[in-house]
Amino acid sequence: MSKQERWSRLLELLAADGRLAVDDAAASVAVSPATIRRDLDELAEQKLLVRTRGGAIAHGVSYELPLRYKSSRHVPEKQRIAGAVADLLSPGDVVGLNGGTTTTEVARALALRAGGAVERGDASSGPMCTVVTNALNIASELAVRPQFKIVLTGGVARPQTYELVGPLTEGVLHQVVLDVAVLGVDGVDPQFGVMTHHEDEAGVSRLFAERARTVVLATDSSKMGRRAFARICGLDRVDTLVTDSGLAPDMAALLTEAGIRVVTV
Repeated sequence: MSKQERWSRLLELLAADGRLAVDDAAASVAVSPATIRRDLDELAEQKLLVRTRGGAIAHGVSYELPLRYKSSRHVPEKQRIAGAVADLLSPGDVVGLNGGTTTTEVARALALRAGGAVERGDASSGPMCTVVTNALNIASELAVRPQFKIVLTGGVARPQTYELVGPLTEGVLHQVVLDVAVLGVDGVDPQFGVMTHHEDEAGVSRLFAERARTVVLATDSSKMGRRAFARICGLDRVDTLVTDSGLAPDMAALLTEAGIRVVTV
């Protein structure tokens, strides 16, 4: 296991439990406790965790992994979710994508479908769809593909997620109309609705939802029943949830009762 892979695993464990003991971490990644101590010290220097005697803790209830570390979590599930979301979209749609690992996979799934259409000779001369996003990484992946018209909002970049936020972002979103908003989120709760860790990101995602005819949540089942700091919208604004088969039956029933179409893959 490389150092980068080891760090990703340590941060995954920390995100899941909120705290990490050196001995447990050493057993999990099959290295010595001394190696783990050095890893934790270096991660603490990068402000990715807080060192404690015998281990480490997360920064707090709003703890968030940078995108480069989150991208290795639940990869097969996210790819299946992304493919199912892409199947819901129609040629010519104006699609809004907020930032995050799952929506990044949605963008890649769209790119693969567009590439396949070109190879088969099914692609029209115009753009396959228009993608409006506040995510720098999504825009950079799709901008080189002529099958897409890319609209990138302005704003201030958040280094953890590559998302643009703030008044400049909101100003652009107020001027567009979307067919579908595909949102990656950090929590879905029957009582409080759809949530994310940061209020600035929540404000942008809320605008995506308000400007769209249809709202699709694309999130793995680990986010279901979880709460985060900032509310995006209520469940009444959500039309479809696409998630993996780990969704608990009681949660699926609650969401269906709320009028949400639930798609599991």
